[in-house]
Amino acid sequence: MSKILIAEDDRELSQALCYALKKENYSVICAFTIAEAKALYEKEDLLLILLDVNLPDGEGFSFCRWVKEKKDIPVLFLTARDLEEDALNGYSLGAEDYVTKPFSMKILLRKIEVILKHIKNEPDPLFNDGYLKINLDSARIWVREKEVNLTPTEFRLLKEFVTNRGILLTYEVLLNRLWDAGGQFVDRHALAVNINRLRGKLEDGSHKYISNVYGMGYQWIGS
Repeated sequence: MSKILIAEDDRELSQALCYALKKENYSVICAFTIAEAKALYEKEDLLLILLDVNLPDGEGFSFCRWVKEKKDIPVLFLTARDLEEDALNGYSLGAEDYVTKPFSMKILLRKIEVILKHIKNEPDPLFNDGYLKINLDSARIWVREKEVNLTPTEFRLLKEFVTNRGILLTYEVLLNRLWDAGGQFVDRHALAVNINRLRGKLEDGSHKYISNVYGMGYQWIGS
């Protein structure tokens, strides 16, 4: 069963959260340091993380960044730090919400319910390797948890590559499919320009997804 991780060093608050969540039939585990939270992350299937910003061995922000680089698990910050820049920092790291103490337990439970309902209804991404996430149904793409905007042509190219993973797509095949989809003339030069732009938005030095098979076409090499 997936579990909610509470990473909170205030043991009384942690106990109260644990009690309230278990009463709502959630499975809950607790950590009091970042080190403990990381160890539980590695061995448990987590549904949601409730995370304090101030922990004995570091800031929750760093743990949130560490989590989001590995897997898109929802994070909800619970903290006494009510500065605007702290909240904005939390959201920029991909947190679903930022709740300041003291808070209403009823409202918190409702926020958790809404977050988990949204996740349950979100279609599974067609591709997700921790760095790049692609959801073709919603036409949304994320790189390092930040949403990336593609042009219509770039998105059609990406769709062709991802739905034909490992298959060589010749220049002719891509040109014909882009012509059919867009109704505009695309030549090989324009194809190369669009693929280079797409690669620039998706790839970095250690993440390569589109390979140019010289003289033949292109191939998606992401696993």
